[in-house]
Amino acid sequence: MKVDTGIGHNFAEVAAEAAKLEELGYDGLMTAETSHDPFLPHMIASQSTSRVDLITAIAVAFARSPMTLAATAHDLNSASNGRFVLGIGSQIRAHITRRFSMPWSSPAKRMREFILAMRAIWATWYEGKPLDFQGEFYRHTLMTPFFTPIDTDNGPPRVFLAAVGPLMTEVAGEVADGLLVHAFTTEKYLRETTLPALERGWTKAGKSRADFEIVYPMFTVTGDTEEAVASARAMVCQQVAFYGSTPAYKPVLESVGAGELQPQLNAMSKQGKWVEMGQLIGDDLVREFAVVAEPQDLAGAIKSRYGDLVDRTSAAYGLIPSELQAQIISELKAA
Repeated sequence: MKVDTGIGHNFAEVAAEAAKLEELGYDGLMTAETSHDPFLPHMIASQSTSRVDLITAIAVAFARSPMTLAATAHDLNSASNGRFVLGIGSQIRAHITRRFSMPWSSPAKRMREFILAMRAIWATWYEGKPLDFQGEFYRHTLMTPFFTPIDTDNGPPRVFLAAVGPLMTEVAGEVADGLLVHAFTTEKYLRETTLPALERGWTKAGKSRADFEIVYPMFTVTGDTEEAVASARAMVCQQVAFYGSTPAYKPVLESVGAGELQPQLNAMSKQGKWVEMGQLIGDDLVREFAVVAEPQDLAGAIKSRYGDLVDRTSAAYGLIPSELQAQIISELKAA
C-alpha cells in the first residue's frame, strides 16, 4: 500500500516541507483546491523532490476547460519528470454556478467527456494526432505548432477522478487511471456501492483491477497523548458532520443506518451551527468512518480493514511524532 500526505500552501516553506516528507518515506504529496490554488505548491515541490508523486486531490474540473487543465497538468508532469497526477472532481452545482460562474449539467456525463477531451488534446501533443474532439459539452478542433508543447518526453499525466455516487464512480473506472475515494466513506459503502460501480466502468473500457489505483484518504483517530487523540476525534466529528450535511452524500450515511441524521445536519448547517453539528457524531459513527487505534497499532488496523480494497492511503498523521509517522509508513508499505 502506498502512503500519501498533504502539503501546505506556504510558498516559503513548501520546498523544505516536500523534501522532508519524501525523506520520511511518503509516496505522494497532495494538495486540495480549497482556499488556495492546488497547482502552485506542486511546481515548487517538483524542484525539491525526486521520487514522490505530486497529486491534486482535488482540482475542480468544471471551473476550467479541458484545454486549460490539460496544459497545466502537462507543465507539472514535465517539471516533475512524470510524477504529477491530475486528481480532479466535479464539486457541486452551487459552487460551480455561484462561486466559479461556470455551467453545470449532467455531471457524470460531462466529466466523462471532459476527461476524454483532455486525452484527445494530449494525443495531439504527444502522438501528433489531429485534434478533432467534438462532444456534447466540449469542442476542441484547433491546435497549431505554436501552441503545442515540445517537452513531451514524459507523456501525459495520470488522471484520478474523485467520486462518491455510483454514476461518477463508473465514469472513473471507465476513463480515469484511478479513483479518489472521498474521506466521507464507510467500508460498507466501498464494498457494496463503490467497487461494483468501478467494475462496470472497467468492463466498458476493457480494463481490469490491475490497470487502476484506488486512493482512500481515510480518517484516523490516533495520537501519542490523550490530548492528541481527543483533538483527532473532534476533527473527525466535525468533518463527518460537515460532509454529512450534503444531500448528495446521504446514501453514505444510509450505508451504516444513519440516513435520518442527514436532514438534521443539513438544517443545522444552514443555521451556521458547525460546532453543534459535530456533537451529533457519536462513537459508533466515528468508528464507521475512521480507523481508531493506538499509533503502534494503526498500520495493522488500516491493512486489516482496507488492505484488500485500496492501493494508496493518506491520513492525518500530523499529530504523531515524526519517528512514529515513519514507522506507520514503513508498516503500511510492507507486503
